[in-house]
Amino acid sequence: QVQLVESGGGLVQAGGSLRVSCTASESIFNIYAMGWYRQAPGKVREMVALCTGTTDIKYHESVKGRFTISRDNAKNTVTLQMNSLKPEDTAVYYCYFSRPGFVGWGQGTQVTVSS
Repeated sequence: QVQLVESGGGLVQAGGSLRVSCTASESIFNIYAMGWYRQAPGKVREMVALCTGTTDIKYHESVKGRFTISRDNAKNTVTLQMNSLKPEDTAVYYCYFSRPGFVGWGQGTQVTVSS
């Protein structure tokens, strides 16, 4: 069982920045994927940004150029820097982790962007 500890998030005005981080209880070097999904009220959960394999990165089209995901293998941590936030980015952000034999989610952290 991999434990995922999320931090960050909060409330910010439109145009502002926030950061969310997720730390796994084991090495992230050989993951299939680790990153962030989000779910807004009444909407399906969607991928925001993912580190896949050892070097690849994927972003949702709506966050390209505004969000940056990074990984620190030494700290087993993935961080999502969110800039130029928009009200439509408001959602609960969930850390996602997968590796051979395990898929898991963090408990979620709220990101609220006011207009």
